[in-house]
Amino acid sequence: MNNSIIKIENLSAGYDRKTVLHDINLEISEKDFLGIIGPNGGGKTTLMKVILGLLKPSEGEIKFYDNGMPVEQLEIGYLPQYNSIDKKFPISVYEVILSGLNRQKSLFSRFTKEHYERVKETISMMGLEGLENKPIGQLSGGQMQRALLGRAIVSNPKAIILDEPNTYIDKRFEARLYSLLEEINKQRAVILVSHDIGSVLQTVKSIACVNGTLDYHPQSEVSAEWIEEKLQCPIELLGHGELPHRVLKKHNHDML
Repeated sequence: MNNSIIKIENLSAGYDRKTVLHDINLEISEKDFLGIIGPNGGGKTTLMKVILGLLKPSEGEIKFYDNGMPVEQLEIGYLPQYNSIDKKFPISVYEVILSGLNRQKSLFSRFTKEHYERVKETISMMGLEGLENKPIGQLSGGQMQRALLGRAIVSNPKAIILDEPNTYIDKRFEARLYSLLEEINKQRAVILVSHDIGSVLQTVKSIACVNGTLDYHPQSEVSAEWIEEKLQCPIELLGHGELPHRVLKKHNHDML
């Protein structure tokens, strides 16, 4: 894979002496749009934590590259699955997005003019003009999602990870969200983790199926049979307005 920014080689990881992921190999390139799918408990969250540096692998390694050169760390934006911000906390949309730049300054230094300009540009990109001073407790689900997404990308990371980004938004905003992600992908790699296989297949460029191990597919046009084989369970394709969804049927399988 050309212009790789993340390389995972022979990686295993888990918790409390229980291995969740086994012998994982994966490369993510600049401006890749990778969809990660898999059943609950299959290791999707574990893989994300390894990439974010929140969990050390028990075997193997993960390498980062910037402009083709090895680096110790890589700037990665992260949009968590659940809203971790207390809506009663007195913070505005502007302050939420600005907080995404905290790591780019020292504890006692001030934000620069360039920082403020980037926040302004991000607010415009997220379509939040006019809401800058609005308390987060007064935001709709879609507005909150855009504010948190803005916080994740304002630092201009090399990659952004989104964990179930449509968890708390309605279908009307879902199309807007994926349109935003396509724009973001023009500048950086996007890693989208979702159980909503239909939405993933419409948007991503490649697929990684995580279920204890990892199977990589370089194209998003994968068949139901391929997904069933990798997930070890049957699925159905349903029509949902203009958005087809692949839905997992009830299944049972043993984890390694």
